[in-house]
Amino acid sequence: MVAFSGTSSGASFAGKLRQIRWGMVAVLVCIAAIGIATLYSAGNGSMEPWAVRQLVRVGIGLTLMIAVACVDIRIWLRYAYVIYVVGLALLLWVDIAGHTGMGAQRWLALGPITIQPSEVMKVALVLVLARYFHSVSVEDAGRLLPLIWPAVLLALPAVLVLAQPDLGTAMMLTFAAAAVFYLAGVRLWVFALATAAGGAVLPFAWHHLKDYQKNRILMFLNPESDPLGAGYHILQSKIALGSGGLFGRGFLEGTQSHLNFLPEKQTDFIFTMLAEEWGLIGGLVLLALYLTLVAYGYAIGLRSRSQFGRILALGLTTMFFLYIFINVAMVMGLVPVVGVPLPLISYGGTAMITLLIAFGMILGCYIHRDVIIGRRGGLDAL
Repeated sequence: MVAFSGTSSGASFAGKLRQIRWGMVAVLVCIAAIGIATLYSAGNGSMEPWAVRQLVRVGIGLTLMIAVACVDIRIWLRYAYVIYVVGLALLLWVDIAGHTGMGAQRWLALGPITIQPSEVMKVALVLVLARYFHSVSVEDAGRLLPLIWPAVLLALPAVLVLAQPDLGTAMMLTFAAAAVFYLAGVRLWVFALATAAGGAVLPFAWHHLKDYQKNRILMFLNPESDPLGAGYHILQSKIALGSGGLFGRGFLEGTQSHLNFLPEKQTDFIFTMLAEEWGLIGGLVLLALYLTLVAYGYAIGLRSRSQFGRILALGLTTMFFLYIFINVAMVMGLVPVVGVPLPLISYGGTAMITLLIAFGMILGCYIHRDVIIGRRGGLDAL
């Protein structure tokens, strides 16, 4: 049984375009432009090798975002499990025949393009959990037995990602799922129980970590113990952050980055490069733009009349916030280095496009905010 009020799923494409939150799109474009400019600087004042490719990816991603925004959210509800299974299949495929880079097997070559299935899985996991919790009552979400299936839905991709090995992405999947659990009404005692269980298996987990993963954690506690080895990344990041001062050294003038002291300046540590050139003020401007996007996302989620739309928008927005928080905290030395990119800024095709598709889903939750979906999903109306 599906009822409509206000926004109709049968509205024309042009009508849906008019309802898009174009202010939110403008903020997205501003952040992506900052990313392209920073990659231009990382290339020493050249569009090659990173900025020009990122520009193309942004264009493709924005086009897909607008297209996804106009899709009835009940389509995503209907095919949530299909998308999730496809994501799992890609993760299995990458574990079997993926490309190795940075000590991990994370990429798949599909003809002329290379994708990172774990990035796709982040969106697919939030989508399938939103689908599941839409179908159960708040009372059931507060009990332990109905949480077994969503826990399995989390465990399957998390284990496959850990096998690559990719501890950072596995943590992101876990945190994003935990956010959806909380939004769905899971009781705090369940989180306390899960935290206690996680603490109990920490010694076992530590034993099975790769040596470089153990070093990252140990260096987080004391990076000065190996300044030219495992602690090099974070020490150089802190030096670059401090050298930027209040207003920065100026565009193309960052010494740590342009003299190649700063590692991974185009990916994981790009916020450090930006802060060195634009200073504290530049960093705060970027964070303010990020917070504006987060505010847009939460406002859209809270306005959705369907449980599915609400959880989907809030869950994807929370995942976006986690990206920002973990990356910025990582380059400041507040958390271990785990390889999480800075959204819309770091160089990377799969991360950029999947994130813009996720924002397309959030915008779609706004366009279809007045669609009421019964617990059976209203699939017969499609």
